[in-house]
Amino acid sequence: MTMTISPFLTALGSEGPPADRAKDMDLYGWLIGSWEMDTVHYLDDGTIQKWTGECHFGWVLEGRAIQDVWIRPKRPVPSTMYGTTLRIFDPGIDGWHIIWNDPLNRDHSRQIGRAEGKDIVQLGTDARGLKTRWRFTEITANSFHWIGEERSSECDPWQITYEHLVRRTKP
Repeated sequence: MTMTISPFLTALGSEGPPADRAKDMDLYGWLIGSWEMDTVHYLDDGTIQKWTGECHFGWVLEGRAIQDVWIRPKRPVPSTMYGTTLRIFDPGIDGWHIIWNDPLNRDHSRQIGRAEGKDIVQLGTDARGLKTRWRFTEITANSFHWIGEERSSECDPWQITYEHLVRRTKP
């Protein structure tokens, strides 16, 4: 079977950011490429679920945004998560609008992402109305640790719900 790129995908994808935005795109630009991951899900009852997975990041919208696809477990096994994030830099807030959607699980989240020291921290709210904090930590050129946390209100402590240990497979 021969796969052709549709006009839609050609219009969506981009080779990189425009020159006037390249510096602003650095916060997430290092993610461009393909990655594999080991995932841990911490359930409320204290049990732990583990999977492998994959994620792929690319330039979109003439390089003005970065989009990814997160898949768990790795293909070709049937998915338990198959979602996408759109990351768009906004110079007006000196931060990134983050829009996550996983239609398989009817899950979505809106966040604002910024650098915090050597980490990237995204804060927002999910489909259930919970506060979310997603962090990229231990960042190197070929790996990172992603930590997903949630809480009901500002006075509640953050609870870790997911961790992804991620390794680059292709630039």
